[in-house]
Amino acid sequence: MASSGSAIQGVSRRASTTLGAWRSDGAARWLFIWPTVLVILFLSLFPLLASLALSISTLSFHKGGVDLKLVGFANYQQLLFGLERSHFLGVLKTPNPVGWAIVGGTAALVAWAWIRAVRRGEVGPFGLALRLIGGILGVGFVYVLVQALASDGGRPGSLIVTLIFVIAGIALQYGLGLGLALLAVQRVPWRRFFRIVFLIPLTITPVGVGYMFLMMTDTSKGPLEPLWVALGLRNFTWVTDPWLARAAVIVGDTWQWTPFMFIVLLAALESLDQEVAEAATVDGAGRWQSFRHITWPALLPVTTTIVLIRLIEGFKIIDMPNILLGGGPGTATQSMTLQAWIDWNTLNLGRSAAVAYLLLVLVTVVATVYVSFVRRRVTELA
Repeated sequence: MASSGSAIQGVSRRASTTLGAWRSDGAARWLFIWPTVLVILFLSLFPLLASLALSISTLSFHKGGVDLKLVGFANYQQLLFGLERSHFLGVLKTPNPVGWAIVGGTAALVAWAWIRAVRRGEVGPFGLALRLIGGILGVGFVYVLVQALASDGGRPGSLIVTLIFVIAGIALQYGLGLGLALLAVQRVPWRRFFRIVFLIPLTITPVGVGYMFLMMTDTSKGPLEPLWVALGLRNFTWVTDPWLARAAVIVGDTWQWTPFMFIVLLAALESLDQEVAEAATVDGAGRWQSFRHITWPALLPVTTTIVLIRLIEGFKIIDMPNILLGGGPGTATQSMTLQAWIDWNTLNLGRSAAVAYLLLVLVTVVATVYVSFVRRRVTELA
């Protein structure tokens, strides 16, 4: 009896200890974790849901109150098919022969990829259906692009202009950043000094960079006036030509964000195992072969991350085109973010929210496609 009583007491003590520990953990969760999680969810979800409700409504202000009217997808219809289509998508004309060739090549590539997926049998029916829908939408999007860019009289809208800024800017930034990083790891004099100098643009705010380039591109009284005079460009204005204006924005954005690519790639290069490269050199491999088969595969995971970061940030470009050119000439350098900001300032809040949500969809689709493609490439190289 005494032994059974002791056993019962031991079980009771263990149960009470476990219950106390559970109560202590539960109290900690309720007191410290859940309030924080709820606050973060509220701060994240409330603006998202509020802007979604605003994008399917019209908001008008009057003396003494505000009128909110539900209009469904009218704001989206106006941007994609209505009066604002030329502003958002651009002036679309019939493609020229080059444009038709691009559309045909894209359609053939999509069809080949889909047929290849069917023959391999690695994707189920649902996945094949999604790929087919995605391919059709991709061909349609390319058709819209060539209507604006590869046609007589076509003009890109804010969506296509944003893509131009993102694709051209990231390509230049990565190329320059990689080149500077490869130079900075060489045993050359003053390399530590140049590493610091290359980082200076990253310490300046985007607004400061915009005003700095505004002064530098002023050919009449800017600090580079003697250079423009020597080149015969006195009183020349960048806003007379849409493509020159877009090039000025891309150059300014590239100057600011190349150091980000540079510093990350430099750290990745310095962490590589040099013995492998030295062994390849001893075996007779050239510089290009060593870079292609050793350095580049090692940099690919880092490249995936930094390009994805810049991809997401690049879609939000607003400071440079707004300060440098005000979105001009006309709307030639107006990004989607700048269009949403202008609509907000003019109290067209519903359309501004619709542009923001279309930007969210665009960024999500582009980032997902990019990550899927690069992940497959990294797997093949591994």
